[in-house]
Amino acid sequence: MMRIALPLSCDTRVAAACLAVALSAVALMPTSVAAQVDGEALYVKWCAGCHGEDGTGNGVAANTMLPRPRDFTLALYQVRTTATGELPTDADILKVIDEGMPGSTMPGWEEVLTQQERLALVDHLKTFSRFFQGDAPEQLEFSSATRGTDEAIASGQEVYQSVECWRCHGQQGRGDGESAPTLEDDTGFPIFAADLTENWTFNGGGTVEEIYRVLRTGLDGTPMPTFADIVDAGVITDEQLWGLAHYVRSLSPEETPEVREVVSARRITDGTVPETVGDEAWEAVEPIYVPLVGQIVVKPRWFNPRVGGVWVQALHDGQELALLVSWTDPSLSPDPTWTDFAQRIIEIMGPGDEGAATAPGAPDQLVVQFPTALSDGMERPYFLQGDARRPTNTWTWRSDAPDAVEGIARGLGTAVPQPDGEQHVTAVVQHSEGEWKVLFRRSLDTGGAEDLVLPVGQAVPMAFQAWDGDNGESGNQGAVSTWYFLFLEQPTPVSVYVAPPIVLVLTLFFGLLVIRQAQWEASGAGAGAALRLPAFRLTKAVERAFGMGVGLAWLGMAAAAYRSASLGWAAGHSDLGFWWTVIAALMAIAGLGAMIGTFIHTRPRDEGR
Repeated sequence: MMRIALPLSCDTRVAAACLAVALSAVALMPTSVAAQVDGEALYVKWCAGCHGEDGTGNGVAANTMLPRPRDFTLALYQVRTTATGELPTDADILKVIDEGMPGSTMPGWEEVLTQQERLALVDHLKTFSRFFQGDAPEQLEFSSATRGTDEAIASGQEVYQSVECWRCHGQQGRGDGESAPTLEDDTGFPIFAADLTENWTFNGGGTVEEIYRVLRTGLDGTPMPTFADIVDAGVITDEQLWGLAHYVRSLSPEETPEVREVVSARRITDGTVPETVGDEAWEAVEPIYVPLVGQIVVKPRWFNPRVGGVWVQALHDGQELALLVSWTDPSLSPDPTWTDFAQRIIEIMGPGDEGAATAPGAPDQLVVQFPTALSDGMERPYFLQGDARRPTNTWTWRSDAPDAVEGIARGLGTAVPQPDGEQHVTAVVQHSEGEWKVLFRRSLDTGGAEDLVLPVGQAVPMAFQAWDGDNGESGNQGAVSTWYFLFLEQPTPVSVYVAPPIVLVLTLFFGLLVIRQAQWEASGAGAGAALRLPAFRLTKAVERAFGMGVGLAWLGMAAAAYRSASLGWAAGHSDLGFWWTVIAALMAIAGLGAMIGTFIHTRPRDEGR
């Protein structure tokens, strides 16, 4: 992969020079493979659907996308290693083609197109603007990265406040600043302030070095300015700018969240489940990230969901489940300050589908759904709230309602609340610093005729839907997930911890017996005296029975170890599960070896001839 990460080392200028020479060589060699590739044909095939055949960003799919596809005729590129207002280098353009633009619909093409084809696309994109006819742009020289110490992060936080990054991005970086509802790009389209708590969605990359580059160069065509001017003016130092990059990076998780299929609900043994979103018990529960996408299956469709994912935590006490769902949302919908923004979103994104949203002001919503009954196989309801044959049990929360509502759905938009006497789900809610937290609570077994009994020790299908009202979302126009699984952990049996020393002692005992008998056969009583164990002269039949018995004993212990491994895995203790699996495998090998060896060495001599 050809990736430019110039701030990473002190050899930036050398690396840049080498790369520039390489790209120049490709461009200057008329007989090269790259020169023989038809960049225009590639563009029409892969790019024109979004960016338009004329490169103006008005392809047939453009109205389903926000941010809008790049208008190449303007020559405004966000990801650059050049100064603000300057053209990107060929390497900059290639980087975006290779890696895509996180947080947008622009995918990476490195695994789809060859390097020669991607270089041909670079050349063709430059033909859309006359600005590329001049001299090649000059690449900036970036300083080496500083260490991300606590002091550097604290310094960066001070800069974040002093230069008022919070006006757009909010105090916690979730894009809820006071200026956020007014933002638009250079073409007049509304644009969201970046959520700084999700670095995997950053334009141009989410490493400290890439964040620093964006701070130095700005994102042309967007409200994101360059900080180079205030560094040159002495308002802040370059070291402080690195500190700001470290601080912004610190707002996101250390690692990009791994998408897992199972959300484990840990068993509480010393009390009941938490009743508030701020309970300290949640600090010990790992949040699991569940990505969401726009609903484009059923009309009216929605291509631009504001909620790109939710974080899920779960606890249970054997009687009740507590499910905490969190996600970024810059506004408490409906919010009058976001009305104009929402209206512009609807005008741009609202498809011509019947029933599409026509006015802002809808509440925020969250739906958690389960099947009404568990199947023995892998069959699950349709994730868009089931169908007539396989309904779903829905837990619905709305920002304009006092509590959650439990219902039955037989298809998207068909959810019917259960009678008042069958409402068993409660919700505790908090909206703070651009983030929603909704805590659902429900008994594992409500006794309701259509309520799913949540079993302990068994995976239960679970799916999510979310709506941001101030993004023009309502009705069927929201974000959805596929099916994931909720697993309620069961207490770890005592045998999982007691069995290991017992198995170890028995294994040692039987092993010493086998060794002692073998030494008696080979050398007499003297050889085994050192072990201080009696040896017995046995007939071949008895020896065979003894050896087979030892082998069976080992296999029995292997079976017990495997059961302990299964219990460990089922209880969510992967370390116990793994090591007991290894022990079970070794014991099984030892048992089979003992039985095979006994058979070979105790058979009558004439059988071996």
